[in-house]
Amino acid sequence: MKWLEDRPFDHHDLSQLIVHRSKMPGADASTPLYAISRSGCSVDGVRHITPEELLDVWR
Repeated sequence: MKWLEDRPFDHHDLSQLIVHRSKMPGADASTPLYAISRSGCSVDGVRHITPEELLDVWR
């Protein structure tokens, strides 16, 4: 998961997220990727969630 406050999630962020996932114990290429951003997402291959949607899940 990658959280962004002031800019859209982009290809650079996706590359970093894929590298981080590869270092997580038990994670592999089938582990889903999530980006949390108030400013949107400009790439495919990641599930974009707004902060409000994330908080709604916990309520």
